[in-house]
Amino acid sequence: AEEVSNHALALLLVCAKKMTIQNDLTKQGHWADARRTLPPMPSIRGQTLGLVGCGNIGRMTARKGQCFGLMILGYDPYVEISPVEESGITLMTSLPELLNQSDFVSVHTPLNEETRHMIGEAEFKQMKPSAYFINTARGPVVDEPALIEALQEKRIAGAGLDVFEMEPIAPDNLLLKMDNVVVVPHSASYSDAAIAEQPVNPAQEVARVLSGKWPNNPVNATVKPKVNLA
Repeated sequence: AEEVSNHALALLLVCAKKMTIQNDLTKQGHWADARRTLPPMPSIRGQTLGLVGCGNIGRMTARKGQCFGLMILGYDPYVEISPVEESGITLMTSLPELLNQSDFVSVHTPLNEETRHMIGEAEFKQMKPSAYFINTARGPVVDEPALIEALQEKRIAGAGLDVFEMEPIAPDNLLLKMDNVVVVPHSASYSDAAIAEQPVNPAQEVARVLSGKWPNNPVNATVKPKVNLA
């Protein structure tokens, strides 16, 4: 959760500041051209980050986003309201409501039959033309051809993508040809510390259950009334 939330904000910042475009042009010796790409570039402070999914990662992203002066909206029909509001997130009653108001849309949902292609043509049409789309969740949550079309038709300003419908991404994928799209190889969760913790966390959860305590991250939380765990 720590690393993915950092990664989501890193993609947001790179998109907002047009870092990849400026980097490429500057390295090619086109200093003046790089500076000409700057406008339009609103200040990040005061803009709105919309989180699709407000679980652990979404809430952590929200808390960090507030440090940049972002206003945080969220959409998640399954989350408990109290921890979401404590994280500074204003919950929206519908996904279109969130999309209409957000300058950055960041996806933090699991992949299941309900969320597969939940962001598609209709959703991209509901976003602002100046908005950026960030995905560090799972590729198939997004209808990728619809995303490509939205970028080509300038219905959104750009995208920062850690995940794709097919991985590894095909070398002829049009997303690789767009200078307003930042792509990385499904690496959001990586850090040396996070990798070291991976085998420890499951063991700690087992120890909690064996000592009579409820786990911190249950998959089947509906069984709680049937078991005698504190």
